[in-house]
Amino acid sequence: MLAQRLALCGLPATALFFVGCVSPDAPLAAPPFQEAVSQVTPQDPYELVATTIQPVDFQEELSDLPSIPGTPSTSLTLLQLEQTALQQNPRLLKLSQDYQAALAKSQYADKLPDPRFGANVFGNAIETAAGSQRANMTFSQAIPWLSRLNADQQRVIFEAYAIHSELEAERLRVVAQIRTGWYRLYVVDRQIEIAKANQELLESLIQLANARIATGAASQGDVLLGTVELSQLEERLLMYRRQRQGIEVEINRLVARRPDEPISGQHQLDVSLPRQSIQEISLLAQGNQPELEAARLRTQATRWGIEVARLMRRPEFMISASYFPTDDNRPPSTIVDVGQDPWALGAQMSIPIWHQKYDAMENEAKWKHQAAHASVEELSDRYDALVVDLYAEANRAQETANLYQTTILPQARQTLAADQEAYSNGSVDFDRVIRDYRNLLTLELGLHQAKGDLAIAIAKLQQVAGNDLTP
Repeated sequence: MLAQRLALCGLPATALFFVGCVSPDAPLAAPPFQEAVSQVTPQDPYELVATTIQPVDFQEELSDLPSIPGTPSTSLTLLQLEQTALQQNPRLLKLSQDYQAALAKSQYADKLPDPRFGANVFGNAIETAAGSQRANMTFSQAIPWLSRLNADQQRVIFEAYAIHSELEAERLRVVAQIRTGWYRLYVVDRQIEIAKANQELLESLIQLANARIATGAASQGDVLLGTVELSQLEERLLMYRRQRQGIEVEINRLVARRPDEPISGQHQLDVSLPRQSIQEISLLAQGNQPELEAARLRTQATRWGIEVARLMRRPEFMISASYFPTDDNRPPSTIVDVGQDPWALGAQMSIPIWHQKYDAMENEAKWKHQAAHASVEELSDRYDALVVDLYAEANRAQETANLYQTTILPQARQTLAADQEAYSNGSVDFDRVIRDYRNLLTLELGLHQAKGDLAIAIAKLQQVAGNDLTP
């Protein structure tokens, strides 16, 4: 019995011995790749990241999940649409759940495998001098190289942070899409409004043509020409209403509402170029754009992947304890202890001798790191180009809107008014009045299209910069 007690004491001591061999207190070797990555995360990639992240517990029953307040069946403002989308958008919910899953994974990435317990029952008992052995029991614990477990946890944590940055980037994208749809609604609403106003103008012109026909000063062709223009305008109205319906459906999809929910839009649109220069917006994008930050975080994760691959060359250990129950079915002996139950402590170690395999693992990790690093550079260049392109588009739209408001539209209105008066006096043909009307309609639509283009370009600039810009 004393020997059995000593055995039980010896098992933990042996376990501590092997765990000490792979203690994480030893400093981690720096991975082979030491090149600097611009705009790295606040944490040094080889400092251990705090692992006290607490993921949200999963609720098995759907009814226990946090409920999302229902959206009333009334038209919402732009700000309300944005807030509702941030709460209910399915893509955002999916990324949020992916983030929680990644956090949950980080909680077990550095844990030891479960211990194993086994039992063998012998069909024919093993006969020994001390007695018959009919079974044995074994308890074992695998112990991987602990530094590798720690490195793998760091990799998983950086992957979780990258998913969170992707979630933030998706939020910016959803908000920008809602704003784009909202400003497109403004343009379509103004197109419908202008088309209706021009319907009234055409009807008044047709009435004037009828009056001149009655006096013999005009021909029936003037009325027919006006009627054709009125029919074409009605066709435009049908097209505008269909466009508006499509925009409403897209916004409602982003907000996770029914497709037929009404959206009123806005009647005035006052936008202007941001105060920031192209260089300032580019700096904002490089520092605040979550998609860029996600790429940088994945670069840090792949650096830890190199460390994990390097530590795969380290051996793994297994300690075990075995117990052999023995029957007391032998005559007393002075040589052996009859009925004494044998026990044993064991240790095993893997021998990583297949160097080509581990070289391939390390090369794979290095190439992944190089690819992640190239992704950061590609995204950085793309966002710099986007800033220049969107700023140029916004500048073009503002200059176009100013030109319409200050010069082109006033002249077109004066021309139409003068020709209307001249037509009533018989000085000009009806064709010229219709041509003036068409020109004014096109210019009025162009003004509101330019305003909408400016607002959309600024919304996309804000998405790229990762922040709202000061007008």
